[in-house]
Amino acid sequence: MNLTTENILLIGSVLLFVSIIAGKAGNRFGVPVLLLFLSVGMIFGSDGLGIEFNSPYATQFVGLVALSIILFSGGMDTKISDIKPVLRSGIVLSSVGVMLTTLFTGGIIFMLSNFFTRIVSFSLPESMLLAAIMSSTDSASVFSILRSKGVRLKGNIKPLLELESGSNDPMAFMLTILFLKMVQSGDTGTFSFIFSLIMQFGIGALCGYLIAKLTLFIVRKVNFESKSLYHVLLLASMFFTFSFTDLIYGNGFLAVYVAGLTIGNSKVQCDETAYNFFDSIAWLSQLILFLTLGLLVNPSDLITFKVGAIGLFIAFSLIIISRPFAVFISLIPFKSIPNRTKHFVSWVGLRGAVPIVFATYPMLAGIDKSGLIFNIVFFVTIVSLLIQGTTINFVAQKMGLIKDDEAS
Repeated sequence: MNLTTENILLIGSVLLFVSIIAGKAGNRFGVPVLLLFLSVGMIFGSDGLGIEFNSPYATQFVGLVALSIILFSGGMDTKISDIKPVLRSGIVLSSVGVMLTTLFTGGIIFMLSNFFTRIVSFSLPESMLLAAIMSSTDSASVFSILRSKGVRLKGNIKPLLELESGSNDPMAFMLTILFLKMVQSGDTGTFSFIFSLIMQFGIGALCGYLIAKLTLFIVRKVNFESKSLYHVLLLASMFFTFSFTDLIYGNGFLAVYVAGLTIGNSKVQCDETAYNFFDSIAWLSQLILFLTLGLLVNPSDLITFKVGAIGLFIAFSLIIISRPFAVFISLIPFKSIPNRTKHFVSWVGLRGAVPIVFATYPMLAGIDKSGLIFNIVFFVTIVSLLIQGTTINFVAQKMGLIKDDEAS
């Protein structure tokens, strides 16, 4: 069955309904909501009930829109007073930590290619590209599990994880684009890499802050007859922030997160309905994004020996080697953070929807092995959600990181 203008609303509404029911049922067992939404998409896809959807262009567009809304909403909900104690450590994790994860994982993939050339053959830029795509963590699935069990973590662990998860997508995106260009052109110049890094982050942060301030100025000057128009203004401002920043070669993801953070913590009091509005459309965006990703993949491509063998190797390398080393090295300057917290932060390195969206970029660029890269990323995401996503509460309890009134 092909998606058409006549049936897309019917099929879409059925998928949303089934996903919500599945998510509610899965919460009782601590299953990541993201995994359930992906599963619904795969069940209804071409290898399941037969819905034909194979457009990486549409998937990427849905991904960009959904991620912008999710990051903006996350920024609005984040209180600077909560993240201030962990601001430096969170920024280091979301920048240096992502870079180290990419370097460690890319190196492991490249060594795997040299030892098992009959199974896989990735060049160094291709290895780094695959690693960069998988370098960011997913906050939505992590906290949907924690909240479903009513778990409260000790100290500043929760704001640290929220800050890292909400702000590490820009670095992963930028590394993905840079390594993709290296694969296409063969240019691996260090200077151009550092220059692009600084420019993307500088322009992204500045645009997000300035456009948010402009939006707040308009809010103060214009008296809206309906609160709904205020919501629409914020939504338009968010989309403008992403697209304008991207147009002038800044990082749009960082810009919308900074804009949401600035607006949510401004002295101009946001109407409470605005937070509810963005929370609702953020959930809708996650649902649509995860379902779209599930529809795009063919499960039969994931169960091949090549994808399975490489995917398992990379997944366990990320969980056991790359992520822990990246976290511990990044947090060396922060002596006040105990080792058990570092171990837990390392474990909460869930791969999610973002890596799968980023994996569409090689497909659209038409590079060799783009299909293999996409399937590997999808496979690693599923393994990460199954192993890490279902054991977060258990690990927190074993490490004594749950508040005493809930540990009993």
